[in-house]
Amino acid sequence: MSGDKWRTIESPQNPQAKIWADLDDGRGIKKHGLFILAGRKAVPEALARYGERFLQVIVCETSVSCELDLPDHIERYRVPRALFDKLDISGTNYPLLVGKAAALPEADLSAPPSGLELIVALGDPNNLGALLRSAAAFGAKKIILMAEAAHPFHPKTLRAGANAQFELNLMRGPSLRDLTQMHGPVVALDGAGTNMSHFNWPRDIRIVLGEEGQGIPDALKAERLAIATTGTVESLNATVAASLALYTYYTSVG
Repeated sequence: MSGDKWRTIESPQNPQAKIWADLDDGRGIKKHGLFILAGRKAVPEALARYGERFLQVIVCETSVSCELDLPDHIERYRVPRALFDKLDISGTNYPLLVGKAAALPEADLSAPPSGLELIVALGDPNNLGALLRSAAAFGAKKIILMAEAAHPFHPKTLRAGANAQFELNLMRGPSLRDLTQMHGPVVALDGAGTNMSHFNWPRDIRIVLGEEGQGIPDALKAERLAIATTGTVESLNATVAASLALYTYYTSVG
């Protein structure tokens, strides 16, 4: 890491360090339009496949080398151990990438769906990240994040998503509580709904996944689908249920 390409920031009060510190929640990410990606697998993979999305790399000053092949446009920073550990909230002890988190475009829910579209109100970042990973695996064309949803570039969402965010068409929607009617086929996952195994999936459809513990608003006009289980437990985790629905759609429609 020798040479003048590397800049050293010593104090957490440095303006740049303060921006990084803000990126541990959705508000800071929205404010600065940036996010921090961590992970020994996620970072090199994202850099190789989506390098243009990243602006900076942060390493601990005690690191003897940077293992990454960095493009010239990426700014390079070294920081003290205490500051690095604060930013490395997953404890990876691996270089961190700072990327651009552009504002999400607003979805037009008055238009009919095209392909598989997923409407999501999950507020838990880990659950949202896991769901985005399944959505990418099973070919969702569009992810519409409702006002209740966690930020898709929250550090925990990124970690659980395994870089799925960079493959998906992410959009924003209103509050789930304000969503009463949409055009085109719409289904909602609801434990009290009809058995999903009997459903004939159309190619163009929206699947609605409500908040954890809150479910789907009664006012929403959508066909309710349930996943058959033994009944031993009251319900499935929301992300597990949505992943099963995505898989069922994928194997039915392709």
